[in-house]
Amino acid sequence: MLEDKIILGIDPGTTVMGYGIIHIKGKEIKMLNFGIIQLQKLPTHPDKLKRIFDRLDGLIKEYKPDEMAIEAPFFGKNVQSMLKLGRAQGVAIGASLLNNVPFEEYTPRRIKQSITGSGASSKEQVAIMLQKVLKFSEMPKYLDATDGLAVALCHHYSKGIGEHNKTKSNDWGSFIKNNPKRKL
Repeated sequence: MLEDKIILGIDPGTTVMGYGIIHIKGKEIKMLNFGIIQLQKLPTHPDKLKRIFDRLDGLIKEYKPDEMAIEAPFFGKNVQSMLKLGRAQGVAIGASLLNNVPFEEYTPRRIKQSITGSGASSKEQVAIMLQKVLKFSEMPKYLDATDGLAVALCHHYSKGIGEHNKTKSNDWGSFIKNNPKRKL
């Protein structure tokens, strides 16, 4: 059966949130849209969270993605920043759940590795590779937009198996459950 689905990728942030939307049809990958949600001029954190929710809800209603992928939290030194980022991620996930769009999370390292082959790639290296793969001409001002595309493409390359669905290599019960057609 020919694969046909739309994936929304989210690079969460509390100043700038990136998003990318791709359409997979068979072996063809087409970029539908990418951009940012600008949050820095909003006066309070709750205002930012509301903007994130409203914009993502609108994107979901407009593009009707089959799945959403989001960059998983990373551990930094500033606890307050991590808490705010976690709230932004939660609001983005809430928008997907409200619209019955399943989601999956991917670590920053895994996203970079799936796009460039190296988990230590820079934002610029990821953006250049995406430009080649998805054939867009102009590089955006904010690379958070290409980061959103990277999350969506990572989800496609990973066949939807992110941090929630990973099996442990020594967990045979999970492997058999997730691979019913495989014979031992």
